[in-house]
Amino acid sequence: MAAALAALLVVTGASRAAAQGAGFEAGYLIQGDNWISYRLGLERPLVGPLDFQLYGTHIRSSGTINERLWGGGADLIFYRGDRQGPYAVGGLSAGLSTEGRHDLWGSWSAGLGYQLVPLHFLSIATEARWRRISEADKGGVELSVRLGALFGRARPGPGAEPRPSPLPSPLAPGSAATTLGDSVVMTAAQQMGAEYRLGGTGAGGFDCSGLIQYAYAQHGVSLPRVRTEQAKEGREVPRRIDALRPGDILTFSNSGGPVTHVGLYVGDTRFIHSANGGVQLSLLSENDPYGRWWFARWVGVRRIAGENGR
Repeated sequence: MAAALAALLVVTGASRAAAQGAGFEAGYLIQGDNWISYRLGLERPLVGPLDFQLYGTHIRSSGTINERLWGGGADLIFYRGDRQGPYAVGGLSAGLSTEGRHDLWGSWSAGLGYQLVPLHFLSIATEARWRRISEADKGGVELSVRLGALFGRARPGPGAEPRPSPLPSPLAPGSAATTLGDSVVMTAAQQMGAEYRLGGTGAGGFDCSGLIQYAYAQHGVSLPRVRTEQAKEGREVPRRIDALRPGDILTFSNSGGPVTHVGLYVGDTRFIHSANGGVQLSLLSENDPYGRWWFARWVGVRRIAGENGR
């Protein structure tokens, strides 16, 4: 039955697009006249773990020369995307100066950063780059802070999107649910492709806990609205794949602290959830190069189906 439920999700559309982002960055270039930089850009996946960012920039001297530089640039970013952890970045920028010795300027930079993802749509990063600006005719260390917004479908890790392995027949559209958990998962599967909407519980879209509340409510089970309260419902189940049943609530945390995301286990190492790109199917596998992104953030299991007479 688990395989058939997973097949239902595949045939109803389990593909996911890669995450995109926008960010604002402010930096301080430590050198002779000390330069302050501002960047506003859009980031898109390029290939594998490599992202490409285009941005507009303004750089000004905090010293006596009062230089003002305006322009744009492009960065290549390795291993940032929507993941939490270290990454590498490098790029080129150029533009015009409004005061000073030259009309044109150019710059190159390279360095390392560290990104935190406290919420599925928000990122915070710090960077340290070596930057050289032709207008200043010097290079120096630039320290910066970046505030980013994540949108589009979430990417479970570096590389291509997960592709579900072939599943045995029968394909689930003609299958019958045999347990409450099966029924709840099938109800959630009917919402595949629905938009993600913060606070959404039905019409107009779902957030992660809204989807679970909705799916269980259709079968007479009332659950709390928010993920942190859902993570206390039912009974705790060992955090092992072989202990899971369809309809179990999987809880996730970006940092190992409070629960930041929830999903419904389907079977065959898959779960259904509402993330940045809407209601979608993801893998949960320690051995899969993509599923381990979710596995590393998986912190618990709550069993609702079959509990307390349900």
